[in-house]
Amino acid sequence: MKWVLKALKYLFSVVLVGGLAAYLWFWALPVGLNNYVNKVSIQMVLDSPEMITSLGLVDNTVLDFHSDKLDSYTAESEDQALAFLREAREGLDDYGPEGLEGQELLSWKITAWFFDNILRSAEHKYSGYRVNQISGVMVNMPQFLTDQHRIANEQAAVNYLARLKEFGRVIDEVKVRVLDDRDNGVVAPDFILDKALVGMRSFSDNPVANNPLVTSLQSSLDKLDDIDAERKAELVADATALVAEEIIPGYQDMISLFEELQLSANHDAGIWRLPNGQQIYIDALQSNTTTTLSAEQIHQTGLDEVARIESEMEAILVAQGYSKGSFVERVQYLMQMPEHNFANTDEGRIEQIAYLNQVNDQLMANIGDYFITIPPQPLEILRVPEYAQDSSPGGYYMSPALDGSLPGRFYINQKNTTDNPRWTLPTLMFHEGAPGHHFQISASQLIEGVPLLRKLSPFTAYTEGWALYSERMVVTDMNIYADDPLGDLGRLQAEMFRAVRLVVDTGMHAKQWSREQAIAYMLEKTGMTEAEVTREIERYVVWPGQATAYKVGQLALLDLRGLAEAELGDNFDLRQFHEMILMNGAMPLEILKESVTEWIATQK
Repeated sequence: MKWVLKALKYLFSVVLVGGLAAYLWFWALPVGLNNYVNKVSIQMVLDSPEMITSLGLVDNTVLDFHSDKLDSYTAESEDQALAFLREAREGLDDYGPEGLEGQELLSWKITAWFFDNILRSAEHKYSGYRVNQISGVMVNMPQFLTDQHRIANEQAAVNYLARLKEFGRVIDEVKVRVLDDRDNGVVAPDFILDKALVGMRSFSDNPVANNPLVTSLQSSLDKLDDIDAERKAELVADATALVAEEIIPGYQDMISLFEELQLSANHDAGIWRLPNGQQIYIDALQSNTTTTLSAEQIHQTGLDEVARIESEMEAILVAQGYSKGSFVERVQYLMQMPEHNFANTDEGRIEQIAYLNQVNDQLMANIGDYFITIPPQPLEILRVPEYAQDSSPGGYYMSPALDGSLPGRFYINQKNTTDNPRWTLPTLMFHEGAPGHHFQISASQLIEGVPLLRKLSPFTAYTEGWALYSERMVVTDMNIYADDPLGDLGRLQAEMFRAVRLVVDTGMHAKQWSREQAIAYMLEKTGMTEAEVTREIERYVVWPGQATAYKVGQLALLDLRGLAEAELGDNFDLRQFHEMILMNGAMPLEILKESVTEWIATQK
């Protein structure tokens, strides 16, 4: 089977040409679980020009057949994709689990859980808000086009123009879906409609020549020496016309529709407000936490963790001489002190990113003492695009391209640099960079002998749980804040933030808390600004259950490490434990527990 696995690594790029001979040869390969899962994965990728580009496999090569296209967003295309997945899931049973062991059995379990989860979630056809303030094509597509469509030559620029025209078609398709959602009882709360309108107006109201879809093209062309100035000007002019004629009118139509929706929207925050909303949330929790924990269990865990973390933060504040005033007043005082903040200017933003790079460099100097595999993919730290900063979180990570053409990217929201005082930045860096997201996701791309699906980390509880585990590990194992108590306070504040999420997410979606009740609770417990808290709470409104994955994942990893330490005693090796966790890739937490238990037995 080894030659098949090596061939698949090459074939994934080759088959993307869509050539009949390559396609038939691929399907003639010897039958096996890995080959089957890769075939299914490749077929899913082939149906998504955007996914092919995001994976960074064959853009701007002779194999590029897709980068002048965007995905279909019609109900019919969604139904076709689900029909294919149902058939693929039935076919998976022909390859296991009987008779499998080791990595093959693990691959079968992970793939089966992944397919079952998608199909379970798809049973709720009307379960969310297709266009909102943080996701959906009106937000995601501009960033996809500016950040992921790489313009390396003239043909790539021509393909970019084709995608601009396709964007107009996509907006029309999504508008049809939004109208269908409305007719079936799915209209976002009034405050979500308001924020979505702010984003769409911000994108479309400025002069077209200043639109990021135009300016980013100009910036990319300026870096190319093999296109003359006249041709560059022609390409920019074509892009300007397409944005003006195809895209801006689409935004204006969607804005008009949302203004109509405002007339009938109410203010309820929880997903319970939708038809079958209670079951939608139960399934959302299972999907996001990859466990069967109930909303009540998660809510109580959140309350317990909030109490523990608040006690630890209080001890640091008192030890540093901050004992007067309420807990949150003292945290906010520290956050606002000028000496702890970078200037909210272009120069201050540059200094803030330089400091993050410095933190990363210092950590990486000794990382080999705690990890066996050190991912080679570079990390780039960038500002969240200005057009997206109003509704974006404080930071987020985008994985490196599989072919190495793009580094991992950590985006920090710099709309207001005082949202992230200096003493909070190391924890944010460890979460998004090493040893957090960048380490885990980059490491997963290095795993050999497994289906492609296991390299893509599609399990939030594992990936976010690992990032939170990393925040804590740098204290318990690396003693990173030995001389920086405020840095440790920043870590605890970040952990408090994730614990509070358990409370407010389940509060809104299961206990019918209002938006204002959730905001008040988060303000009381975190010391974050009202603007930050409002963005976060409104994010949880449109992504039910997603915010619970972080803390649930961290607690699961800490429990599993504790189990391994207790069982192995002096034979416990932290580097080996991390290697086992990372080099098996992301998986549902219930399957991870089985894997750790088996690993402990082998170590004995």
